[in-house]
Amino acid sequence: MTEGVLQQREVRRARYAVAAVFAVHGAVTGSFATRVPWIQDHASVGAGQLGFALAFTAFGASCSMPLAGRISHRFGSRTALRGLISLWTLSLVLPSLAPNLFTLCLAMFTYGASAGMADVAMNALGVEVEHRLGKSIMSGLHGMWSAGALLGSAAGTLAAHLGSDARVHHALAAATLTLLGVLACHWVLDLQPAEEEEPPPRFALPPRSALLIGAVGFCAVFAEGASLDWSAVYLRDGLDASAGLAAASTTGFMLTMALARLAGDTVVNRFGAVRTVRAGGVLAVLGGLLVVVAAHPAVAMGGFALMGLGIAVVVPLCFAAAGRSGPNPSQAIAGVATITYTSGLIAPSVLGGLAQATSLVVSFGLVTVLACGLAGFAGVLRAGDRDRPKVSPPSAAVPGPRP
Repeated sequence: MTEGVLQQREVRRARYAVAAVFAVHGAVTGSFATRVPWIQDHASVGAGQLGFALAFTAFGASCSMPLAGRISHRFGSRTALRGLISLWTLSLVLPSLAPNLFTLCLAMFTYGASAGMADVAMNALGVEVEHRLGKSIMSGLHGMWSAGALLGSAAGTLAAHLGSDARVHHALAAATLTLLGVLACHWVLDLQPAEEEEPPPRFALPPRSALLIGAVGFCAVFAEGASLDWSAVYLRDGLDASAGLAAASTTGFMLTMALARLAGDTVVNRFGAVRTVRAGGVLAVLGGLLVVVAAHPAVAMGGFALMGLGIAVVVPLCFAAAGRSGPNPSQAIAGVATITYTSGLIAPSVLGGLAQATSLVVSFGLVTVLACGLAGFAGVLRAGDRDRPKVSPPSAAVPGPRP
């Protein structure tokens, strides 16, 4: 068997391994999101205080994300990802242990810090595998993240329906996901930096070409973050739904996200990035309107599901467009990733503060307005409709932070 065939087999194996890591990462998010009402009650915090605590997730991620590239540079991509994904899965237990606002803020800071570092590391490897294969796989990887989030939320829905203590639920989930994450990391690419290679920069401003693209991603990820962390609370507090039914709304949102992302490449190849995002924007707006006017839990659940369907493929298409938007693709992609990731992290806290001042209905009215931006500004993603050039396998150097 030739060396080239062996290398291709290794890359294909690495593709499935990093897809499994994406699924594990998503399962942690799904497990957390469905138990937010339980965590809120256990910590005895209101909507505004919960939003304040969730803001520490964004703060923790912002502080830690620049470290991921340096950790990979220091230890190699495989060892770094193994450690970072373990830190992320184990951090799941912390929020449910918090008895008050102060400890919940500390828990969310750690949760966000570990989420950000693991996210950067696994996406960097995903982009490297995509380059070596010479074809797009990022939509599928994000689809695996959504599938993992769906499985995690399904387990959380069952746990909530049975009235399970979230501390027990999250301890069992963390142990299982840590084991799966460590095993998957055994087959990811083990990239080592060249001896003369400098560590990645700590921070780089996004180029102008990436700002509008990032704004489109911001709108989509804001809706995603808001729905993940607040859909269950919305149904429980606003529509008097049971804990199990409220958690199921998060599961429905994740289900449509997962299905759309897994089918995303086929749709985009058929209709193009711009038309796909415009149609998705219309669906997201319709979903938001259903949530805002809902008088019954079933209507709101349908609205969240439509919203998930509409925003599912936006972020992968933003990354594709960013890579073709200027002379420095990696910097553009990193800039768009920073904007979109920050959007998802600040959305829960913004909605919590607005809900405290007004109501959750008004909060999701804001989400609906932002969803209009997807349809209105989809044209900036036109670069993603170009034919993908063939990419030669890059060197084995560890890439810097990628989306």
